Amino acid sequence: MIVVYIVVLLFMTYAIIYKSKRYLHMLQQNLYNENNRYIRYLIKSDKSFISFDIITIIVCIFGIILLYDLIEVSICLFVFISVLEYLEACKYKKIIMYDQNKKPLVVTARVKRLIFSICVLYLIPVIFIFLNLGNLRFIWIMFLIESIMIYFNNFVVFIGNIINFPIEKLVYLYYKTKATNKLNSMNNLKIVGITGSYGKTSSKNILSEVLSVKYNCLPTPKNLNTFNGLIMTINNYMDKFTEIFIAEMGAYVKGEIKRLCKLVKPKYGILTRIGTAHLETFGSQENIQKGKFELIESLPKDGIAVLNGDDPLQVSYNLKNKVKVVWIGIDNHDVDLYAENIKCMNRGTTFDVYVKKYDKKYSFETKLLGNHNVYNILASIALAIEFDINMDDIIDSVSRVNQIEHRLELKKLGNFYQTDDAYNSNPVGASNACQILGKMPGIKIVVTPGMIELGDKEYELNKEFGEEIAGVADYVILIGEKRTKAIKEGILTKGYDKNRIVVYNDVRASYGFIRDIACKSDEDVYALFENDLPDTYNE
Repeated sequence: MIVVYIVVLLFMTYAIIYKSKRYLHMLQQNLYNENNRYIRYLIKSDKSFISFDIITIIVCIFGIILLYDLIEVSICLFVFISVLEYLEACKYKKIIMYDQNKKPLVVTARVKRLIFSICVLYLIPVIFIFLNLGNLRFIWIMFLIESIMIYFNNFVVFIGNIINFPIEKLVYLYYKTKATNKLNSMNNLKIVGITGSYGKTSSKNILSEVLSVKYNCLPTPKNLNTFNGLIMTINNYMDKFTEIFIAEMGAYVKGEIKRLCKLVKPKYGILTRIGTAHLETFGSQENIQKGKFELIESLPKDGIAVLNGDDPLQVSYNLKNKVKVVWIGIDNHDVDLYAENIKCMNRGTTFDVYVKKYDKKYSFETKLLGNHNVYNILASIALAIEFDINMDDIIDSVSRVNQIEHRLELKKLGNFYQTDDAYNSNPVGASNACQILGKMPGIKIVVTPGMIELGDKEYELNKEFGEEIAGVADYVILIGEKRTKAIKEGILTKGYDKNRIVVYNDVRASYGFIRDIACKSDEDVYALFENDLPDTYNE
């Protein structure tokens, strides 16, 4: 009988491994439940409760009530349980294989500590089983508890996160102190903060390229724009040769930017466009506006802010501190720098910049696409001038800025061109992407799962996005039937041919469709991939 117990526990362990890996992945993607993100994911997910473990639980209850003295029947049902747990493990293994192709679980020290805590939780019933081998009814009870824990694995992972909270707090305080001490020791370090609803990462990368002609710059790597991300950047990447630290600052709720500023104390600030991104977590447009301006209002009196004169939410804001403000714009020419004569082609963008300080126009060209990138470049030019960089060097550095990964990145994939705008789509960015696609020659295709975290406006804004798509796309590929209903409705309201709309649940299926179109056409094919949702939104 002991051998039977061991076999059942091995199959249960198999299921535990793959389910825990899945939900550890989701916990990590939801920032370890920061601002209750993981809990919201669990509430919204309708797949968390569809499981073979339900049958296992029923079998265990049946065993407790009726089979506690029938060893032969119990053995047969234990074998049946093993099969169920194997099937459950296979199901989650398949899910994980898909997830790993997108953004895999990163096994950090924190994840390893979580794994240890989860293992301890699952070992408790196992220990009681082997301490009571002669009591079949008690063993059935322990298997019931283990089955319930496997069924609610998503919550077991969350409980492990709660158990580890005191340890993580101590680890956080250690690394925060280390980062603070390093910053305090670098008296000549210049710190630039960048925030906004859209364009933070692009603006950061452009600014780093421009300022690097004269200074040794350290931009936050990739998307490390949270409190822990800034601490990690300071501790792991900053050294005595760093002259300018460019800190991208992300936020989901009001007060986060202020907290980031208390850590790094920026003297310079760039505010990109303010919009509806993360409206769901901020709660209101006003909260987003105030939250983003926390960067500017945290600057010292001798600080310098770069603001967008075309953004009504920036122009109308009543700034509560007195810093030097440099205004940029495209439509508004009553600013310190503005761009005009903007020409967007499939190989990049050209434009002229008027600099009020010099009362002179300068011609620029860049590999980047779209007006929103012109805004980002203008902000970098404005700050580069404040850093006393020669205008010829600025022009040269802008021409050398490479396309930014997953942000309107144009690349050739076999027999078609992909415009990869997969990262964090938003209403403004999606509209810009559609406008750019419309200027491309040949056949145009849009691939998208839509936009998220837009609160009550999500359906309305996705429907408007669909209307814009209808005006530029020859074919539309929607990813996720339920999630893209609003987009499809918007497309069809414009009289679009429904036979040119294709729906897949997996974005990878779209590549075959696009290649087939390209093979049948003599024209070039341009496919815009607008947004790639996190794995928490898989249908």
